[in-house]
Amino acid sequence: MPIQQFMQTYKRAWETSDEHLLASLFAPDGCYHNTPFAVQRGHEQIRQYWQRTKLQKDIVLSFDILDAAPTRGIAHWHTTYQVTSEEMFAMWASSSGTNALARQPGDPLPRLALDGIALIELDDGGLCQHLRLWWHSVIDG
Repeated sequence: MPIQQFMQTYKRAWETSDEHLLASLFAPDGCYHNTPFAVQRGHEQIRQYWQRTKLQKDIVLSFDILDAAPTRGIAHWHTTYQVTSEEMFAMWASSSGTNALARQPGDPLPRLALDGIALIELDDGGLCQHLRLWWHSVIDG
């Protein structure tokens, strides 16, 4: 699968919160490195991790392919979404190093923006062996 097609499907999987579509991009032993220090291996762990997207709404992802070859690629991606639960806000705050205490009780949940780089390694059959993400996030607006 070409990198452009991979990223189009990744975009659709995120915007629709479809963990099965996301897992279909990966080889059975494929690895999703959601940060440099965390990895989900195999379809089950990837699907389980992707459940967090169900705590987001109005998800919009855009991307640009920076480099492409038959079995690898680099993409710059940008995502915005509305946080829909305190649980999602707490996950974001802990993963981003943001001070969750700065948000007062009863304040509306924020819309977030994430901007990052994806390094994609495909096997000979076109399935992802490794997706490595580096990203940063801010409150959007």
